Amino acid sequence: MTFLKNRGFIRHFILGLGLLSLTACGANDASSEQAVIDSNSLTLAEIEEKAKEEGIVHSVGMPDTWANWKDTWEDINEKYGIDHTDTDMSSAEEIAKMESEGENATADIGDVGISFGPIAKEKEITLPYKTSYWDEIPDWAKDDEGHWIVGYQGTISFIADKDQVKQVPRSWQDLLEGDYMVSVGDVQTGTQSQMAVLAAAIAHGGDETNLQPGIDFFAELAKQGRLSTANNLSVSGMETGELQVGIMWDFNSLGYADQVDRERYEVTIPEEGSVVSGYATIINKNAKQPHAAMLAREYILSDEGQINLAKGYARPIRESVKLPEEIAEKMVPTEQYKNAVPVNDHDAWEKTAKELPRLWQSEVLVHVR
Repeated sequence: MTFLKNRGFIRHFILGLGLLSLTACGANDASSEQAVIDSNSLTLAEIEEKAKEEGIVHSVGMPDTWANWKDTWEDINEKYGIDHTDTDMSSAEEIAKMESEGENATADIGDVGISFGPIAKEKEITLPYKTSYWDEIPDWAKDDEGHWIVGYQGTISFIADKDQVKQVPRSWQDLLEGDYMVSVGDVQTGTQSQMAVLAAAIAHGGDETNLQPGIDFFAELAKQGRLSTANNLSVSGMETGELQVGIMWDFNSLGYADQVDRERYEVTIPEEGSVVSGYATIINKNAKQPHAAMLAREYILSDEGQINLAKGYARPIRESVKLPEEIAEKMVPTEQYKNAVPVNDHDAWEKTAKELPRLWQSEVLVHVR
């Protein structure tokens, strides 16, 4: 149940098209003349009825093996009789597909990195729908009008191979004082790796506007000869023993460990601070099955849907959801997340992220041996 995707954090945009601002609403371009779906006039029961009539939902970037979507699609099929297909692709590809297909849409709903939500909204390809769980979604995790809503979240974590590491790191300072190799991946191109730099910056007094503390941290590791930029943040890297300590999203750390040997690996959230991301559903404005897509978002945010995601090691966005004990005990303890914070200034992050590859090359990679 592994689900690593290379998805970036870009920026918030202002919606240019006068779409309706609704409590639970949307717009569907089923022809050259825009047909308006006003969910204010529809009860959830009516949405369910229309979704059952549509009979199928086509997703992108929501395959069975990622975030345990398999159980959610099976539940929706069993409960509502709605079939499902998926085409796996990155966030950028999902948006490009919806934009290029226009009224000839083949995708109804997609799952994208949080900052691709505003991009989709700005491109005017989204159908806003807030769902009945709207008030339980944190402000940072939703668009004001419901164009995108985060369903689950991830936090930058450490994963340590206890067969090779005597003292499991629980803080960034522990990493500096260790005697093992630390793998961060490709910061020049990989979102997960770039978020690791932001997490280190936050832990050392920086933020989205100031990555220098994070750059300095990894430069010190590089000078010690202990920074690995090899492509080993993976199941194969763990199986071969190449990965001693890695910096990854918690859901990847937990998922990979479960596939290899959960007893051998320990996953922790750095004590000084870390960064939280989210993944959001977007509903295609031109969806041929808009009600099935709305119902899918509704179910994803339900207790059952949130628990399904947690089975895939994704932390539910709704804090009120009580996870079954057998699932909760496989997650990182909640108290470890106390100093983990979400990206709040997406405009600043967009600017600094563009500069990050150059800074990484000139101030970190020059010291890698």
